[in-house]
Amino acid sequence: MIYERFCGGIFETNCYLLKASGGWILFDAPDGACEWVRSLGVDLKLLLLTHGHVDHVQDVARIKRQFDCPIGCHPLTAPMISDREFFRSFGFELEIQPANPDFLIEETPSRDFLGSQFQVLEVPGHCPGSLCFFLPDDRLLIGGDVLFAGSIGRGDLPGGDIDLLVQEIRKKIFSLGDDVTVLPGHGPPTKIGTERRTNPFVGLE
Repeated sequence: MIYERFCGGIFETNCYLLKASGGWILFDAPDGACEWVRSLGVDLKLLLLTHGHVDHVQDVARIKRQFDCPIGCHPLTAPMISDREFFRSFGFELEIQPANPDFLIEETPSRDFLGSQFQVLEVPGHCPGSLCFFLPDDRLLIGGDVLFAGSIGRGDLPGGDIDLLVQEIRKKIFSLGDDVTVLPGHGPPTKIGTERRTNPFVGLE
């Protein structure tokens, strides 16, 4: 699977552009992602969101206007991108340009996105409705803010639960196999095996 990475916004948030058989898919939309995709001359066909935290969704509305592509997300992510005031209700002085999802995604062993088969995993604890997208044939996981190189997603934001996150990583992510490459929402790629052996938050007990 061919992919490109862009890191944008003040939180240095990653997004990933993958070439499926039916066209290009963008995973997450940090600040600057729309301009980056446009600069590549890519005809974007689909935007999928791992979760709704503001640093991952700031360019959703811009991308929708620019490419008129469908947006898919978890049902719990939908209000985070459609309600301009959502984050203000939690005390954050942040707002986004609202956009409505075109379809909803929940955990499933197999779902076709533009001709590529993904396993979709719901991994709560960092953010309600947090999704990871796994390509079994490519041994590739688009992981959002679940598992990082040497760390994990924070659990102290609204709706977070660090114990639940650790539990779900060990149950759902580690079981995918040590050879799987993780493309995280922040920082460099890593391998599940590396994190299982060495990650101080979720490694070997």
